[in-house]
Amino acid sequence: MLGPIFMRELVTVPRKRGHFPTRAALLGLLTILGVTLWQATIGFTKTATLGETARFGLLLFQVVVYVELLLLLFFAALSAASTVSQEKDRRTFLLLLLTEMRDYEIVLGKLLGSLLPLTAMLLTSVPVLAMLLLLGGIDPSQVIQAALVLATAAYAAGSLGGLIALWRDRTYQALALSVLCLVLYICFALAIGQVGPLLSPDVNWPVVQAWFDPFIVMQSVLEPPAAGWPVLPPAYGFSLVMLSYFVVLNVVGVWKLRKWNPSGEPIMQREGPGVDPEANLSADELKQFRAKAHAAPGTVRAVGKNPILWRETQTLAYGRRPLLVKLAYGIVLALVAYFAYGELTQPGGRAAYAAAYGLVPVVVLSMLLIAAQAVTSITSERDGGALDILLVTDISPYEFVFGKLLGVLQNTWQFIVPPLAMAVYYALVGVLTKTPSDLGVMERFVYNLAPLVATIGAILVLFAFAVVLGLHVALLLTNSRLAIVNTLGTVFFLCVGTLICIYTIVINGGSFANQWLSFIAFLVLGIGGLIWVLSADRPSTALTIGSVACPLAMFYCVTNILIAKPGTDESADPLVPFLTLAAAFCWTITAMLVPLLSEFDVALGRTTAANEE
Repeated sequence: MLGPIFMRELVTVPRKRGHFPTRAALLGLLTILGVTLWQATIGFTKTATLGETARFGLLLFQVVVYVELLLLLFFAALSAASTVSQEKDRRTFLLLLLTEMRDYEIVLGKLLGSLLPLTAMLLTSVPVLAMLLLLGGIDPSQVIQAALVLATAAYAAGSLGGLIALWRDRTYQALALSVLCLVLYICFALAIGQVGPLLSPDVNWPVVQAWFDPFIVMQSVLEPPAAGWPVLPPAYGFSLVMLSYFVVLNVVGVWKLRKWNPSGEPIMQREGPGVDPEANLSADELKQFRAKAHAAPGTVRAVGKNPILWRETQTLAYGRRPLLVKLAYGIVLALVAYFAYGELTQPGGRAAYAAAYGLVPVVVLSMLLIAAQAVTSITSERDGGALDILLVTDISPYEFVFGKLLGVLQNTWQFIVPPLAMAVYYALVGVLTKTPSDLGVMERFVYNLAPLVATIGAILVLFAFAVVLGLHVALLLTNSRLAIVNTLGTVFFLCVGTLICIYTIVINGGSFANQWLSFIAFLVLGIGGLIWVLSADRPSTALTIGSVACPLAMFYCVTNILIAKPGTDESADPLVPFLTLAAAFCWTITAMLVPLLSEFDVALGRTTAANEE
């Protein structure tokens, strides 16, 4: 009923090389999370009581479902968007429109086929959640509700990414708008709880908000009222809303499929029968006529010294209407800034690490958008066949590499400046470090100058790493979809892994003496994944060293901030963590750039040969 596209994916997904290793890695991650939380809450030096076991089971259930929810929302949208966009870049999506397949078979086939790996991972984790019932503290209905929330949220997010990919022509716009629309939807769901009581105080707005917000509804699953829900648990209402989104988004996709596609294709007018436009023309007139016939419309523009950089910045290399992405980012930035300002001015005093409430989400979002721009600048050209043309041109490796890098930076400067400006504002307010309250504005800024330099330096290094990572992985892997997933997944897991370490340290009272073994397991897992992404089947000693150094540097910075307590007598120099981070990531950046500059022709030749096979 779903057509040949879905049936092909259903048959081929278990045959892919990464199918079983991915499921094994998921179970390994869940095991490490369980060991870490056991050490953080109980430890191996004593026998746990029934109450302690129940509390541990509930805590592990909470961490697992939140991590899975975050992963499923992110990767479902990106997987669905990249599947459709890759077909468009290769110009094979038009062939699907020429077949006898119905519109719903194309839309649902691409969507459900792209979500099959995530569905398999979800089905793998559900038995693990059910096993936690043996520890106590969890009701079987909570497992059922959590599974429903995870599944429906993933399919709704995938429908959003698929619809945006059907609408937009370029892969970068589809990926960026998918991420930004997800963030905007979360902000909209949060706004329901703030604006709703002002409109109608009689409505139970917390329950209504839980119907739309995946994180709030998951909290209601984990913390149900003692007397039970009066009518229907919010998880079921949320599932119905997500299923409604799934239906509506896909109906719109089926309806607009042939209106949006193909788009931007030139319409060629044929001459009438027997008409020869070149007849009765002199040699000079014939030459001018043929030159105009094969020239692009509009005035002739002079190409800059670096043709790669000129194309990246002066043409529609990333599709029409790129302002849509920047407008969506501006809206998200305004909402995050509003929330962060509320944390700074809350009546009860500032929250711990108040600067992180605004700076961390903006930096993570900017890194994802910059990495997406970098990786799609290569994958779009490869899928369109334009990358092979570089093999027969006289473009030097320096022109290509630095043209791409500078082009990405110039096109994404709107994503680079806001985090830096936010860091300067936090220095003026005096929240980057513990600052005496009786200081003036400039005195607070001078007092926070060293942390500000370290913060800005760390942000710039991470942005540079995201740009070079996208370029390196896109040239290393011939599969465009795999290159996109590896690039954005590396940035995502680097941030999520850091947040998990922060959470486990915080719940243990700021100490990691009893859980260092689990942190070593986290580091080994991160190092192995980074080696696989950076090196793949082309091993490099320098990249291996960088893959080991980067997770260690991130872990050192986290522990220095949370345990050394900067701004007090216990704190270390704020420049030391920055120098550690900069040394590790700059080494990795150099290790990725040197082969691109010295073995550029070898890399492109290998890429072409792989495609020809």
